[in-house]
Amino acid sequence: MIDAESLIFSEISSKVREQYPKAFVTGEYVPSPPSFPCVSLVEVDNATFRNSQTQESSENHAAVTYEVNVYSNRTTGKKAQCREIAALVNDLLMGLNFTRMMLEPVPNQNDATIYRILGRYRAAVSKDQTIFRR
Repeated sequence: MIDAESLIFSEISSKVREQYPKAFVTGEYVPSPPSFPCVSLVEVDNATFRNSQTQESSENHAAVTYEVNVYSNRTTGKKAQCREIAALVNDLLMGLNFTRMMLEPVPNQNDATIYRILGRYRAAVSKDQTIFRR
């Protein structure tokens, strides 16, 4: 299995923390973030890219999908803060050759005072960790 999750997470989390030092950045989905702002970046799918699979069933590329959740609980400006952070993560992932599938505000079911933006991104990753747009 081709696994570039730690490489991708490290790249994104370090850049987010540079811009937002107090941000809680995690590689797992969190229904109730322990602190804010919060960015959750999770690989939700990793499948063999069949078009480049060999006759011997060797995997040359994996089709990956990442889910990003950005949360803010500010009393004022939480939407603006989420949009700023989501734009940063979007630019970083697009710079790594991901394609944005969607980016939209969603209700935070556990606490309506928390603003949340959800995004999904996809790419193909080669066995040498090169990322390609799909």
